[in-house]
Amino acid sequence: MTRLSVNINKIATLRNSRGGDNPNLVQVAKDCERFGAQGITVHPRPDERHIRYQDVFDLKQIVTTEFNIEGNCQEQKFIDLVLANKPEQVTLVPDVLGQITSNHGWDTITNYHYLKDIIAVFKEAGIRVSIFVDPVVAMVEGAAKTGTDRIELYTEGYATHYHQGKELAVAPYIEAAKTAQSLGLGINAGHDLDLNNLKYFAQNVPGLDEVSIGHALISDALYYGLENTIQLYLRQLALSDQG
Repeated sequence: MTRLSVNINKIATLRNSRGGDNPNLVQVAKDCERFGAQGITVHPRPDERHIRYQDVFDLKQIVTTEFNIEGNCQEQKFIDLVLANKPEQVTLVPDVLGQITSNHGWDTITNYHYLKDIIAVFKEAGIRVSIFVDPVVAMVEGAAKTGTDRIELYTEGYATHYHQGKELAVAPYIEAAKTAQSLGLGINAGHDLDLNNLKYFAQNVPGLDEVSIGHALISDALYYGLENTIQLYLRQLALSDQG
């Protein structure tokens, strides 16, 4: 079954809004795992507006599932943070300084030499590497040449167009995933996946290893509760496996 990694950035945003330690990020991560999450994702940014660098060190001590650190590998501080903590997976995202949220994948052709070199650094440290890409066959083919282990398909386009026509919305992701499979790449996905569109995506995109979901899941938890919400997302993934 496709695994669920819960992105806890929004929990850190809530904590930081009052300057204290409520909610406690470490306890939330433990609870997410206890409620069934198969991974914990964080995406620290230079301004530490949600995840702080110290949070990564604290979470590394307690996460017992897969720890996934996302971020901009063009920042030396991010590289140092990942190498110091050695998570199971690092996801490389082409953010720019001050960006509110990730909004595009890597141009794996233009950035081939850079990606090849930085991916080698992380892999030498024993860290699985995934790189953020748009659902474009040429970008997936370029990703395979860099030496990455996986790609993460950027799914905002799918989520945006899902209600206008889900077959058309998912079509480029199916082709991208088929290409990735043929090239031996693992497949992750994330951004704006939610309880409405997750099942259909997971049902139709072949070889989907993992989804990383934060904003929608934490928003749903305000109504349904965190434990119930995680179970609802896991149920969508389980139903997608059943066809």
